[in-house]
Amino acid sequence: MAAVRPPTVLLRALLDVTEEFERALGSELTVNPTDLHAMEHLIMSGPLSPSELSRRLGVTSAATTTVVDRLTALGHVRREPHPSDRRGIRVVASEASTARAMGRIMPMIAGVDSVLDDFDEAEQAAITRYLQRVVEQYRDHAAPREGAATGGVVRPPDAGDAPTGALTAPQ
Repeated sequence: MAAVRPPTVLLRALLDVTEEFERALGSELTVNPTDLHAMEHLIMSGPLSPSELSRRLGVTSAATTTVVDRLTALGHVRREPHPSDRRGIRVVASEASTARAMGRIMPMIAGVDSVLDDFDEAEQAAITRYLQRVVEQYRDHAAPREGAATGGVVRPPDAGDAPTGALTAPQ
């Protein structure tokens, strides 16, 4: 096996520290990783139907109901009637929980973004190209392989959808 170059090692470290950050945020909000992931989708995308949330989480509708029940009990989300479908409901992140999560996330995002100030435009362009290609590699390897069993689990959004997670800011 060829030696792994320093940028690749640093990407692994970034993934590790991202997990640490998300664990700390989840602990602060008293939610498990799946519930935090659901909150991220709701904060970043706005209200979602339970079926859309299920699709994005890659879990069954029954599991999504359990997630929403837990988050509702903690006051992080609420169910509300869908504005254009009398039979439908939407899951909405609470303003207080959104503010609490973003209060923790945004300073970290600002700090990460400020690191780019140390690089000129050409270097920033190279960093951007590198990271775009890394994202493409992850997406290529995350895609279900032909013939792979899904176990009845709904797949998350395709690679063309906007990224989510602790390192993204709401639009």
